[in-house]
Amino acid sequence: MGDKAGALPVALRILARRDHSEAELRRKLQERGFGCGETEAAVTRMKGLGYLDDSRFARQWAESAVRNGRGFGPRIRLELLRRGVAETIISEVLVSLTGDYQERQVLESVVARKFGSFDCRKADDREKRRIVSYLQRRGFSLSLILDVLHEQQGCRGNLF
Repeated sequence: MGDKAGALPVALRILARRDHSEAELRRKLQERGFGCGETEAAVTRMKGLGYLDDSRFARQWAESAVRNGRGFGPRIRLELLRRGVAETIISEVLVSLTGDYQERQVLESVVARKFGSFDCRKADDREKRRIVSYLQRRGFSLSLILDVLHEQQGCRGNLF
């Protein structure tokens, strides 16, 4: 039934490793055997100390995802929802990211980094579909994916 020292030191250790959302911290504490009362007290205390902030967590997680090519737009929304972040916070973060990052620039960077050696003139349809699907799963729009691949590969009309 939980750590003998209580939920607060466990919560501190969890947050010392990396930032978490409130929902993630609650889940981790409950998985360690703490009851709802202990868990809520620890979450409230962490929020009060400024160690737990869903807005900060969502912004940092989303920026990292965009910079590292793990997602954009809808993919970020889905991942933050999975982590228990409120829809209002997600919307604010996405609006903020749209001002800081342009989808085209992020997509061009991902394509150059992940598929720099890709040549659409030599690739078969299966390989082309694999790349387009990969980029769509990351939240990029199909029309922009096709535009960027056409431009970077110089094979307009030859992608599919």
